[in-house]
Amino acid sequence: MKLKFKNLSDDLQKVRDTAPLVHNITNYVVMNNTANALLSIGASPVMAHAAEEVAEMVTLASALVINIGTLSKEWISGMAIAMAAAHEKGIPIIFDPVGAGATEFRTRTCLSLLERAAPAVIRGNASEVMALAGDCVQTKGVDSSAAASDAESAALALAKKYDCVVCVSGAIDLITDGRQTMRVRNGHALMPKVTGLGCTATALIGAFCAVNKDILVATSHAMMVMGICGELAAAQATGPGSFQVHLIDAFYNLNAEQVEAHWLDPEAK
Repeated sequence: MKLKFKNLSDDLQKVRDTAPLVHNITNYVVMNNTANALLSIGASPVMAHAAEEVAEMVTLASALVINIGTLSKEWISGMAIAMAAAHEKGIPIIFDPVGAGATEFRTRTCLSLLERAAPAVIRGNASEVMALAGDCVQTKGVDSSAAASDAESAALALAKKYDCVVCVSGAIDLITDGRQTMRVRNGHALMPKVTGLGCTATALIGAFCAVNKDILVATSHAMMVMGICGELAAAQATGPGSFQVHLIDAFYNLNAEQVEAHWLDPEAK
């Protein structure tokens, strides 16, 4: 598969033209940043986690993002109901196993939810992906103690098990459907200094999966947008604080010329 910057720009325009509703059941830490990122890129975010309404809300959405960052029994129930409803309606589920491997509770919750409804995409850092695949890796809080390349075999195994795309975030993002593998090299060293940017990437994947049914391509495009906008923001930032502000502006202002200028072939070795 050969990705082209024009196709990425076309998907970006589709997001802006259609403003797909992305239903997020995400964590307290990132709600505001996630919603602003989706709005800035052109999508329409909704944050709804109550078990009493999630099934109804999902039917209005074009993608469902599940992020387990701040777990509770009530939220897990809402996630399970929402995932079942999305699966029934054929709505893509983007699953972020935040901190999987850090505690037995987190890992067990992830595996239980994934058995209820297979996602279109699993996006996590290397430690999280390896933990889901059963590798003995210690997650450092919600951060990764391993590189994306270390998780390639785990990603392939998960992709085949759940018939989904697995995205492993890192200095080089690894994205696979179990048959084809992309490597996205865009990004900047300031990005890991800001909490929740992995969660932002997961939400962007939801927006792109809403407009492109080729989930591998949609995920790759979302991760490239994340990386390119990180580069654009870092060029103006003086540290992590100003970086966050410039990143939201970069999402909003991103255009085809910038995509072409920052394009790095995701197939290049």
